[in-house]
Amino acid sequence: MTCFLTLDALSLSTPDGTPLFRDLTLSLGRERVGLVGRNGSGKSTLLRAIMGDVPPSGGHIHSGGTVGMLQQVLDETQDLAGALGVTGALACLARLEAGEGNVEDAAAADWTLPSRIEQALTETGLRQIPLDTPVAILSGGERMRAALARQIIEAPDLLLLDEPTNNLDTEGREAISTLLRTWPGGLLIASHDRDLLEQVDRIVELSPVGITIFSGGWHEYAAAREAAREAAEADLARASDALKRTRKSAQQAKEKQDRRDKAGRAARAKGDAPKMLLDKRQERAEATRGKGSTLAARQMSESEAHVAEARERIEILAPLTMDLPLCGLPSGRRLIEFRGVEMKFGDRHLFGPLDFMLTGPERVAIAGPNGSGKSTLLRLVTGDLQPTSGTAARLTENFALLDQHVSLLAADETILENMHRLNPGLGANAAHAALARFGFRNDDALQVAGTLSGGEKLRAGLACVFARPEPPDLLILDEPTNHLDLRAIEALETGLNAWDGAILLVSHDPAFLNAIGVTRTLAL
Repeated sequence: MTCFLTLDALSLSTPDGTPLFRDLTLSLGRERVGLVGRNGSGKSTLLRAIMGDVPPSGGHIHSGGTVGMLQQVLDETQDLAGALGVTGALACLARLEAGEGNVEDAAAADWTLPSRIEQALTETGLRQIPLDTPVAILSGGERMRAALARQIIEAPDLLLLDEPTNNLDTEGREAISTLLRTWPGGLLIASHDRDLLEQVDRIVELSPVGITIFSGGWHEYAAAREAAREAAEADLARASDALKRTRKSAQQAKEKQDRRDKAGRAARAKGDAPKMLLDKRQERAEATRGKGSTLAARQMSESEAHVAEARERIEILAPLTMDLPLCGLPSGRRLIEFRGVEMKFGDRHLFGPLDFMLTGPERVAIAGPNGSGKSTLLRLVTGDLQPTSGTAARLTENFALLDQHVSLLAADETILENMHRLNPGLGANAAHAALARFGFRNDDALQVAGTLSGGEKLRAGLACVFARPEPPDLLILDEPTNHLDLRAIEALETGLNAWDGAILLVSHDPAFLNAIGVTRTLAL
């Protein structure tokens, strides 16, 4: 297999020198490789290092081909030709065709470019969009297709993608999925999107305990990860048993030596043996006690180290937990009622007229392309906006909204300070207990919210809203899995599955929607 990139014992660190990972050795060819790991594990830094933007702290990066990176945010001041990176090259051809070109133009001219542009636009479904179309008026899906078309034109041997489906609607996600199926070169994709990871050939996991490479896609990776977790639990059990045996053995040896010492003292007190003999016995006893103590201390230290190592692996491999208090929502209670709701901003019509009701512990997903008004609909439910026409009624005050940035948390406050601000009647012990249910124990609660990862922010936000005297019966979520790593997504799924309240959410993650049991979809 052709090798486009080789990572040789590569180590990367943060700008302040904190190690991210060590000794990654990997060769990439004409294949699809997924890159996973917790937030902050170094996935994006690795992609930047491959592009030459970040220096390695150890090891080497060897390129055997051209490398490109999918651009996910386009410059809205450009037109489509600018987004494709062909403005200058097309202008060069135009000057030559008009007889106004110079020697430099003739040397730089790429007469295959127009046909390659047409082919790229055809493959990405953008052939009908003129090249002078402003990027600002393209939809989210069209922008992603334009970014893909640019890579098809430039045709790097190895293409890097960093969380490519974040903030994408269904159209954009399908464009990325098509890229994975049809790209002729190599792909390295940092992603938490399980549907996307299902299509890769290998998965590389970055973690604090090392780097692991799995053959196959998401299902194979998940099975291997579960097997690793079970093995770690078995190792912890064995190490704990060994520590108990070591402690028991050390105690038995001490008690045996104590009995010998007691007998020696009794013999000395009787005085029926020569003093020289008694002194010799005492020296031997003290030497034996010293050797035994040293041996016992070494064995105890080794056993405790094995337990600590096994426990560290468990903490990394074991799933997070999010324990959402039950609310006891009756199945027939109506929570939301929209009648003839329309929404416009100036001359722009977003949606409507819309009739919609949410009753009891339903799970309803709002679907539609980017810009169709999904987040606006959530703001109508919360009361932050009023409809252009019709009536939008929320029939409960006991609700909670968590957007993808968890903006209810003050970034400059600790988690505990946020908890007290949002729940002023909560005592110190109750606040710590509420945070502990979501994995923030002891000093973890003193972390500043602005320093948290996406998953930690979501857990902290849920902890705060579910610490109320009466838990919410309606949870409103806006793209909750954006910025979350796989571990946090799975923890959220488990917590929501066990909860008995209603959920209204915006999400383009089909695996997540299926996992939390969405009962119906409201399409805009």
